[in-house]
Amino acid sequence: MAKRYTHAFWRDAVRVALSSGLPRLQVSPDLGVGLSTLNKWVQRHQRDDLMSGLHEDVDKDNTRLRKEVQLLREEREVLKKRR
Repeated sequence: MAKRYTHAFWRDAVRVALSSGLPRLQVSPDLGVGLSTLNKWVQRHQRDDLMSGLHEDVDKDNTRLRKEVQLLREEREVLKKRR
């Protein structure tokens, strides 16, 4: 029977694999996970990360940056008129 891992373990394993700077071949036995399993998790994470809810944060940042750009344009126009 295949070993089942919690989502939290899966997420932490991917984080370690991506941020440790160590090769996955070394990380997988340290975590007690097969190399192919770890590779699948990393691939799934990369695919899911592109489709995740992070877009909400990007939308908020874009809105904030658009407001900031508009304010800077207005300030620039005011400064042009002073000259």
